[in-house]
Amino acid sequence: MKPVKKHVRRSAVGMALAMLLLAASLVVGGCREKAANATEPPAAKVEGDKVSFAQDAPQLGNISAAPAELRQSSEMGVYGRLVWNEDVTGRVFSPIMGRVTKINVDIGDTVAAGDVLALLASPDFGQSQADVKKAASDLALADRTLTRLRDLLAHGAAAQKDVDAAQSDYEKAAAEHQRAVAQARNLAQGAGGNAVDGAYPLRSPVAGMVVEKNLTPGQQVRPDMQLANMPQFTNPQFVVTDPTRLWLLLDATELQAVTLKAGQAVRLVAKAYPNRTFVGRIEMVGQSLDPATRTVKVRAAVENPDRLLKAEMYVTAEVADGVATGVAVPAKAVFMRGNQYYLFVEDAPGRFERRAVKLGLENGGAIAVEDGVAPGQRVVVEGALLLQAIIEKGENP
Repeated sequence: MKPVKKHVRRSAVGMALAMLLLAASLVVGGCREKAANATEPPAAKVEGDKVSFAQDAPQLGNISAAPAELRQSSEMGVYGRLVWNEDVTGRVFSPIMGRVTKINVDIGDTVAAGDVLALLASPDFGQSQADVKKAASDLALADRTLTRLRDLLAHGAAAQKDVDAAQSDYEKAAAEHQRAVAQARNLAQGAGGNAVDGAYPLRSPVAGMVVEKNLTPGQQVRPDMQLANMPQFTNPQFVVTDPTRLWLLLDATELQAVTLKAGQAVRLVAKAYPNRTFVGRIEMVGQSLDPATRTVKVRAAVENPDRLLKAEMYVTAEVADGVATGVAVPAKAVFMRGNQYYLFVEDAPGRFERRAVKLGLENGGAIAVEDGVAPGQRVVVEGALLLQAIIEKGENP
């Protein structure tokens, strides 16, 4: 009987151990299930452009919002470059081949329109002068012949056909004379002359100051020099301009360009004159973006009465962005999808709505929103891309 009791005792111990293991496995499984359920956040609810969370959703810890503020008028800084005002600038190229025999001006000299800047010894111009002389002589001969034949016709000593032929010769000589004179005057830039000396006058087309001279005595010049791809050839022989009137060329971003209009005042700040400001006015805003720089070309006229500013100076232009409109939000609140800008507005705690917005100028980390958000509305400044990802997942489950 003793072996039987021993066997029963062992069976009871085994059953108790199995029960303990089963209970332990159930406890561990329950803990794992609770842990899994604890790490899985509640699902967000997506309805079109709206996203809502439960009040205890952990995702809300990654989302923060701030009220949109009424936008204040401010000034934006745009880098620019000063150049000569092309409306009062003349770039002089020789339209004829010749050798420089005399230079009458130097850089800094003031000239009037039509003043001779230099003289060239030009066989081509001499030929043009000779053509004028010959045409004038032929015209005088044709005039005398026509007058004589008309007188003879009146006395019955000449035929009508001879008078008609003389009339035709006279008209041809007159046309040739007009052509020769016009060509000579065009070459000489409006100045005529009776001498056949081949001295071509290189004249200033505008009044102003000589600011550039690229000519030396004895230099040979040709009209096709400006077509060469070399600076010493492509540069004009003279540049004459009014240095008191300059142009300011600006490269504005597309967001800056929408706030710029012709007539707006511009304040210039140059490194050379840190304690002075200069005033200009916008004349033109480009209608397209440069494909390389993605900027819009803007031109302003600048008055420079003291001649302190120089062409090719780099300056900073400060332009008022106009009347305060819309609201200002942090730039990081805005994101782009396709060709449209968006942001999220917090309608209520845990509820957010995506809105398409129209943007204005960005300044100091804040960007103007001209349409889509009202002052005081809470705008998501952290977590906008998380909300966008949730919407996209809801659209493409």
